[in-house]
Amino acid sequence: MNITALERPASLVERVCQQLAELIRGDSSEEERWLPGERSLAEKLGVSRTVVREATKRLEQQGMLEIQHGTGIKIVDRLHRPLNDSLSLLIPDMADRLQQLNETRLSIEPDAAAYAAQRATTEQLKTMRRIQKQLENAAEGPAAIEADIAAHHAIADASGNLIYRLILDSLADLGVSSRLRTIGRIGKRAAIEQHEAILVAIENRDPEAARAAMRSHILAAGADMDLPALKTKTAK
Repeated sequence: MNITALERPASLVERVCQQLAELIRGDSSEEERWLPGERSLAEKLGVSRTVVREATKRLEQQGMLEIQHGTGIKIVDRLHRPLNDSLSLLIPDMADRLQQLNETRLSIEPDAAAYAAQRATTEQLKTMRRIQKQLENAAEGPAAIEADIAAHHAIADASGNLIYRLILDSLADLGVSSRLRTIGRIGKRAAIEQHEAILVAIENRDPEAARAAMRSHILAAGADMDLPALKTKTAK
């Protein structure tokens, strides 16, 4: 007898989570967005307020909602927060975190740049060029770091792979610390030149050149950070 397991039906809470997530993803408005109140949601969905409460709590933990007691349920884009918040607990030593950040970026961003060279739309190319101008014109410090991060996120967007962007968002806070050790120590000139090489390769639709330029940029950033932990581990 060939007996197969029955598929477990989704619980009411899971179904409400799925429906609300689809609703959130389908709303591309850039204005501040709010869900209807708990009572109204329960009535519209035909479920109890307890089910709505549990579903919205789950989506809040996942970074899609922010429950503001006494105000309402706000739609947010913080899908990266669960990982971001756990990094300092998982890797308590900052030098180790920065080293592992660079290793992770080397595994992801060169391919993201190559895909961007193949897939970037005209509008995305304009966005990347605009961000490059912002980096060139930015004052040293926070403004330059913000433009630097925005450039990498724009490349991830242009790659057409949303997982790349989500991973980079998850590492955003650590990315600031990384750039404080690079741009903060040696200035933005090197970043400008390296970003320009990446962008020109993407604009020329040259995936291999984009991949090589991004890899060179990340390796240079690792060297500029001058991490003791990196030197120790490399020497072993």
